[in-house]
Amino acid sequence: MSMLASYLTLAAVLFCIGLYGVLTKRNAIIVLLSIELMLNAANLNLVAFSKYGVVPSLTGQVFSLFAMTLAAAEAAVGVAVLIALYRRRATVNVDEFDELRR
Repeated sequence: MSMLASYLTLAAVLFCIGLYGVLTKRNAIIVLLSIELMLNAANLNLVAFSKYGVVPSLTGQVFSLFAMTLAAAEAAVGVAVLIALYRRRATVNVDEFDELRR
């Protein structure tokens, strides 16, 4: 049972680091990387419970693979949006992306 606790502790630390990055940083690239870190922490939880849970099975690992695929697609779309915004505004500062407010 201690292996499960160590995986969950590592996932909680990764999630907290990602949450800190999302809430405090102003650079949009750092925010996207922090979101990816949070998604990886969730995937680590899925794999840990899949292996050390009450009924060990591959379902958590398979779901984690699907989540990684969606995270890669999200990163590609996010970087494309950032490139478009950078070309228009010449900044990647999150505070200056207020185009929908007007």
